[in-house]
Amino acid sequence: MDDLIREAAQRLADGRLVAFPTETVYGLGADAENEAAIARIYAAKGRPSDHPVIVHVADGANLEYWASHVPVQARRLIDAFWPGPLTLILPRADRVPAAVAGGQDTIGLRCPSHPVAQDLLKAFSQLKGGNAGVAAPSANKFGQVSPTQADHVRAEFVELGDEELLVLEGGASEVGIESTIVDLSRLEEGVGPMILRPGHITADDLSRVLGTEPESLFGLKRQGADQQASENKTGAPRVSGSLKAHYAPRTPLFVLPQAEILQWVAQLPQDQLPIACVVFDAVENPVLPGVEWVLIDSDPKAYARKLYALLRQLDRGGYRRLVFEQPPSSAAWRAINDRLGRAAAAFSK
Repeated sequence: MDDLIREAAQRLADGRLVAFPTETVYGLGADAENEAAIARIYAAKGRPSDHPVIVHVADGANLEYWASHVPVQARRLIDAFWPGPLTLILPRADRVPAAVAGGQDTIGLRCPSHPVAQDLLKAFSQLKGGNAGVAAPSANKFGQVSPTQADHVRAEFVELGDEELLVLEGGASEVGIESTIVDLSRLEEGVGPMILRPGHITADDLSRVLGTEPESLFGLKRQGADQQASENKTGAPRVSGSLKAHYAPRTPLFVLPQAEILQWVAQLPQDQLPIACVVFDAVENPVLPGVEWVLIDSDPKAYARKLYALLRQLDRGGYRRLVFEQPPSSAAWRAINDRLGRAAAAFSK
């Protein structure tokens, strides 16, 4: 692995792409200071140029290299949660290319905990003389399901050969959904810490460290256009995964309470089958042939860990529809409701 890590670090230094595992999802990485390399990420993903990417840094990195100001609140969160699934939005240092931030004056920084990611970041930093970062959105085509295994990445970018994209193996991602994003870029304007994307680290986790509950752009049930309008009104920075439709499979996906699933399925014409229904509890007396009932974990962390892999599996199953039972509306399920809501929004009228 050491030789492969060195090769991957050299590829990054040469301006090429490297996909690597993190504890959340696999990332599609490039040198965060190389504008041509950053452009390769956007081209490979089909990502809009105004949609920022997150810069991944090694444990103990000098954040003042990347951010013009690192407030005390950021230091507290770093001490508590880094390395880990937390991204901080800070004012961008002038030396950092605007391309990595979608043209904004902020930057998203994260220190992943996966050992392969850390080995890569440290090796790359050594090559660059101490300060280095890897710009890395999720390693999938824009708006599609994020990858949690190396094979997912290879399937997503079959058009890129080994010379164009090196994929580092790291097993299945432990967390399984993208990092929590907290905006700390506007403290000097009187805007307190704000959660811009929910994730494994919850509002309660953040509150215990900050001593105050961070604001949030979204309510538990706010989705889609309402959320986007809220983002526009607050002046919050654009961040990864914040579009109305995101994280979507290619098969149409719907999210319904279980009672509504049963009614909906019973009315489906034969030409709309087969479908897969993902539910928490076994359904007695299945309604129709052509309906597969898939059981999923009722623990939110286990659910998150398996969600994207299951979506990819079902997407290859030849189903006409995917129907997920609506998860609980409690805070523990906030990130999952966010991902499912955005995935379903891709197919709403």
